[in-house]
Amino acid sequence: MTAFVRTVLGDIEPSALGITYAHEHVVIDGGRPVELEPDFDLSDVDAMATEVGAAMELGLGAVVDAMPCDCGRSALKLAELSRRTGLHIVAPTGLHHGRFYGPSHWSHRLDVEQLADLFVADIEDGIDAYDYSGPVVERTPHRAGVIKVGGSEGGLSDRDQRVFGAAAAAHRRTGAPILTHCERGTGGLEQARSLLDGGVTPEHVALSHVDKVVDRGYHRELAATGVALEYDGSFRWGDADNGTLRLLGWMAEDDLLDHVVLGMDAARQGYHTVYGGAPGLTWLLDGFATAMEDRGLGADARRRLLVDNPARVFAFVSIDRGISA
Repeated sequence: MTAFVRTVLGDIEPSALGITYAHEHVVIDGGRPVELEPDFDLSDVDAMATEVGAAMELGLGAVVDAMPCDCGRSALKLAELSRRTGLHIVAPTGLHHGRFYGPSHWSHRLDVEQLADLFVADIEDGIDAYDYSGPVVERTPHRAGVIKVGGSEGGLSDRDQRVFGAAAAAHRRTGAPILTHCERGTGGLEQARSLLDGGVTPEHVALSHVDKVVDRGYHRELAATGVALEYDGSFRWGDADNGTLRLLGWMAEDDLLDHVVLGMDAARQGYHTVYGGAPGLTWLLDGFATAMEDRGLGADARRRLLVDNPARVFAFVSIDRGISA
């Protein structure tokens, strides 16, 4: 089987992704997250086309969207944004934190296999036009290409354990890569162990937000499991020393850059220039690229972090052989 990445508009060769942001939110179309935080509203495709267009002028080729089932995901808007801009968008299935759903949500009641069936259907048949928000399911032609799951601070709650178990089961059945949320950067080792014990291929797992924990030993331990580490805090340090940049320097010294991918997790209007926010989606390709260069992380390092590593991590695994296709 030839290696592929599944985008919202169809399957492509991993090399076709180009420069890739590994954890973004280019569409958040209502749902409980927006009810809780109106700044999360990223439902305007016109606005986001302008925002991603500016980054594409600097070379951006693809993003991995990270808003999973029934919390603002819209396969139709992701597809529209991709068609209008030419940006490759990997759409997610999976589940976020319980706080983004409420105590009576179906995700609190379904068992591992039931959850896995929903994830697999998004990947193989097409994402539900209603985003699993009600009793009617209508499959779109737009299929999910990554399984996004969220863990709690310090480890996995009972609900998290079911969700991670379902993600592992869906991975075994489809070969889809997995992107996780590590609350405040914590719990990464438990997440990795849970997924690997569940039969997941580590090279196709990315643990997000772990650069919030600026601990060289922690990152060495995470990399030793074989998973990828997704750093997206590079613009969040303010006047403090940039911990993301420091970690990248350590990972380069330890010859572990092949375990790192970069994103922005820009899930708020306040982060986008089109809404008058900052730093904008161009950040990784302008301001942070300059900072990396100044720290001795040149074009080769940036290519590994933004092109080569995402192409490997977000490719599907051959389920026939259990190795990268």
